Amino acid sequence: MSSTPAASTTPPAFGLSGERLAEWAAIATLIERLPAALDAQLQRDSGLTHYEHGLLFALDTAPDRTLRMSVLAGYASSTLSRLSRAISRLEKRGAVRRTTDPTDGRYTLAILTDAGHALVAESTPAHHALVEELVFGALTDAQARQFATLSGRISRAIDARAPWVPNV
Repeated sequence: MSSTPAASTTPPAFGLSGERLAEWAAIATLIERLPAALDAQLQRDSGLTHYEHGLLFALDTAPDRTLRMSVLAGYASSTLSRLSRAISRLEKRGAVRRTTDPTDGRYTLAILTDAGHALVAESTPAHHALVEELVFGALTDAQARQFATLSGRISRAIDARAPWVPNV
């Protein structure tokens, strides 16, 4: 007889188990796989991360293609530090420029340049096609609406601030 203890087939008495654990595993897998797939396509086609594309898209749909950095950080659910690093990368590409807000010098504005608009216009169709394929192609219209509602509930449970909504 071996002195190695037998592997337990009973789940631990704490945490998620059974059906709830299986549900979480499916959600966690989605949380990991979807951003990676979106990043891979955008990096390959446009040299952007999904996060950077989201920043450019938010600026492109904003009035005058301009937002305060603090507002953009809120839209991106991001710290100002992370946003600033991303904006610096986008500035190097000529896609964005920063300036002091003329109405209140305490704020910095992020402004999408013509080159940034061209980058969004070039990168968005393939990105949206992939979203259509991976997300909406797997769901009926009713399921997509329900998934959006449920995603909003979870987002508000994490952070009660209103999420970004495109100005389209």
